[in-house]
Amino acid sequence: MKIQWKTLIICIAIPLGVGLFSSLLTRGSMAAFGELDQPALSPPAWLFPVVWTILYVLMGTASYFVAVSKKPNGGALITYGLQLIFNFFWPIIFFNMQAFLFAFIWLVILWILIVRTTMKFFGISTISGILMIPYIIWVTFAGYLNLSIYLLNRS
Repeated sequence: MKIQWKTLIICIAIPLGVGLFSSLLTRGSMAAFGELDQPALSPPAWLFPVVWTILYVLMGTASYFVAVSKKPNGGALITYGLQLIFNFFWPIIFFNMQAFLFAFIWLVILWILIVRTTMKFFGISTISGILMIPYIIWVTFAGYLNLSIYLLNRS
């Protein structure tokens, strides 16, 4: 299979752009987040942008294989786009609004959309499904962090 470089770059740029724009909108609220009580397994702050960048590249690559597949995608890219929208708004809800319980509920919906996207991707391209698995794992972990922060910091 010949790589369609322009399509691949666009597919990777879309989630990277979503993440970048969302992070720019939440940048000012990170100091307040650092003052919250953190759960036992909370990773260092520097790890989050590294992991998210890798995940965005993986999901963009996964969407590329679906986009160039000759198989009908059954709305897989629409579901993918919807989960990207939920992904975009979660940090705004969590960091800017500090609505931790609502953010957790939002994250559960995001997780369901990611699993649904992954299942659809697997039906079209096994490699696409595999590339989405780290995203599911990380968002599962983010759910633990989000819920723990809510429980540790509620008034």
